[in-house]
Amino acid sequence: MSSPSAPLSLDVAVDLTRTGDLWLFRGRSTADHAIRVLTNAPVNHVGMAVVLDDLPPLMWHAELGKGLRDVWTGQHQRGVQLHDLREAVQQWCGRYEQRAWLRQLDTAVTREMEDAVLRTVARLDGTPFPSTVALAGRWARGRIRRAAPAELTYCAEVVAATYTAMGLLDDDRPTNFYDPGMFWSGDEMGLLRGARLGDEIAVAVP
Repeated sequence: MSSPSAPLSLDVAVDLTRTGDLWLFRGRSTADHAIRVLTNAPVNHVGMAVVLDDLPPLMWHAELGKGLRDVWTGQHQRGVQLHDLREAVQQWCGRYEQRAWLRQLDTAVTREMEDAVLRTVARLDGTPFPSTVALAGRWARGRIRRAAPAELTYCAEVVAATYTAMGLLDDDRPTNFYDPGMFWSGDEMGLLRGARLGDEIAVAVP
């Protein structure tokens, strides 16, 4: 995989990030590889940036780890979480040994859309992350347009649910239809409101 742009430093990437921008990751672990093989995707994790008012840039995503404090609850937990963006990227690229890319959302994010993001955070934060087998089952159901039970969710579902709440995706496909690779530029997502996603920009993390 290659990036169309020269890598950005983490400092520059964080400064550029706005609500709705995507952060994509590709790792080398067995679980990372299994997710990519299952979904035929170039990446195995996706998170969405949340940048509101005077708060530091945040990362909204789902994962098995609980090494970082969830900004929404103030606790360390597994599953759906809201993290400090810089700390999350450093963890994924350091501890988890991943490569990172930033993909910017090109549309005006209104106050109404920001409110929808916060409602989604309140609804989903803390939802458990499925095992690899359960994740595969959820995704397979989604590909035949069958919604999966709401007691579990994985990273791409979190982003899809949030984009849907923002009015950027329609709801004719269940959130478990999506996998991390669908947020890579090779797939056509059919964004609404005239929105588009830019090319992936590699981020160099020390």
